[in-house]
Amino acid sequence: MLSKRRRRARAGTPRAPAASPEPRALFPGVAVYLAEPRMGRSRRAFLSRLALAKGFRVLDAYSWEVTHVVMEQTSATEAICWQKRMAAALPECPGPRPALLDISWFTESMAAGHPVPVEVRHRLEVAEPTERPPSPAWMPAYACQRPTPLTHHNASFSEALETLAEAAVFEGSEGRSLSFRRAASVLKALPCAVTSLSQLQGLPHFGEHSSRVVQELLEHGACEEVERIRYSERHRTMKLFTQIFGVGVKTANRWYQEGLRTLDELREQSQRLTQQQKAGIQHYHDLSTPVGRTEAEALQKLVEEAVGQALPGATVTLTGGFRRGKLQGHDVDFLITHPKEGQEVGLLSRVMSHLQSQGLILYHQHHPSHLGDPTFQQSHTMDAFERSFCIFRLPQPAEAAVREALDSCPAWKAVRIDLVVAPNSQFPFALLGWTGSQLFERELRRFSRQEKGLWLNSHGLFDPEQKTFFHVTSEEDIFRHLGLKYLPPEQRNA
Repeated sequence: MLSKRRRRARAGTPRAPAASPEPRALFPGVAVYLAEPRMGRSRRAFLSRLALAKGFRVLDAYSWEVTHVVMEQTSATEAICWQKRMAAALPECPGPRPALLDISWFTESMAAGHPVPVEVRHRLEVAEPTERPPSPAWMPAYACQRPTPLTHHNASFSEALETLAEAAVFEGSEGRSLSFRRAASVLKALPCAVTSLSQLQGLPHFGEHSSRVVQELLEHGACEEVERIRYSERHRTMKLFTQIFGVGVKTANRWYQEGLRTLDELREQSQRLTQQQKAGIQHYHDLSTPVGRTEAEALQKLVEEAVGQALPGATVTLTGGFRRGKLQGHDVDFLITHPKEGQEVGLLSRVMSHLQSQGLILYHQHHPSHLGDPTFQQSHTMDAFERSFCIFRLPQPAEAAVREALDSCPAWKAVRIDLVVAPNSQFPFALLGWTGSQLFERELRRFSRQEKGLWLNSHGLFDPEQKTFFHVTSEEDIFRHLGLKYLPPEQRNA
């Protein structure tokens, strides 16, 4: 896949540095960027042509190559906020930031036929107060533009909002759920604890409802709405049912409407259950117990051994929450590939045969690859990689096995794992997608679509206008193509 000419960026949107125009640049030390928000697209295009004709270098995309930003009908405060938003999506600035200038500098320069000296009257810059930290109002709107660590300062607030998000999902309101999750994500990214409601002013995705929840927590230490939900019979039952392997919200809701409330009641109606659900209920105790990082690493060794036996040279990467730095989780995801494209075909069935011969598989459901099937992506939300959803029989350490033998318990633990096989050319996209978090990935794809006009998924990055795919060899390449500062996995806990 060859590199291509980037299409014109949407005005006011940061993206990777674009190639400079080739027409005669008489003033190589000056690179102008015309900011569109108050200028309008057609006027911006006209002014760009005028400047190019006079030998000025005009950049279509904002980057650190820009030396002069020209704005129209914009206050100094608005200009500074604009520049902060743009800078958040770019790598660290290697030198002085571009000058923020009123349109008067541009018109005078056009009249003179050369860049006129920048005077105080041209500048849209004001001295910023140094005695207080930057306002949270400048936080970028997309989760993929801001680092979100695993441990943050506002856990009680974000957990309350995530409870409301979960309750909204149980009621079938995906839109409300997403609103609460975005607000919770903003709180996780704040550099300090929220101690006053005024700190939320201007934050993206923070509406009246979310603000009211935070206010109650600040004033009373609890939110009545959140507590009512947490202890309601419906919420507790829906949580119980949706934690069963193979049970989604629709199935859980149907069972609740039919009057079912416990696992024992489900066991009594086993004829209604799928094989996956039966396995989930059979091993519910183990599967609802968190998996520790040590256990995840032990699982990785067993999977690596099986993969190495089936295809030497193939690699196994631990993804999901553990790659983002979590110490425990409820399942373990592994991404498998081989440096030579095509060698991975048929690998998963050989891996599963080896694991089954070792007595390590309690249950598995195989999903074949749908790569190359154009109808699959249109009718499915999941990616098209070959995968196996498994319940793994993880042997316990010797001391734990002795204790369990005395208690007449099995010397193993049932653990949920997903094995996913990706071709090498798509591995960076698969790794990015399977690392998460879920909201981070959703925001990254939304940013790609809405701000760049590109389509991103776990298989590739596509420009629908040019009808070309981007060639990448790493996650860093993907961020660079989107004009975003690279965030390592441990900063993607949105």
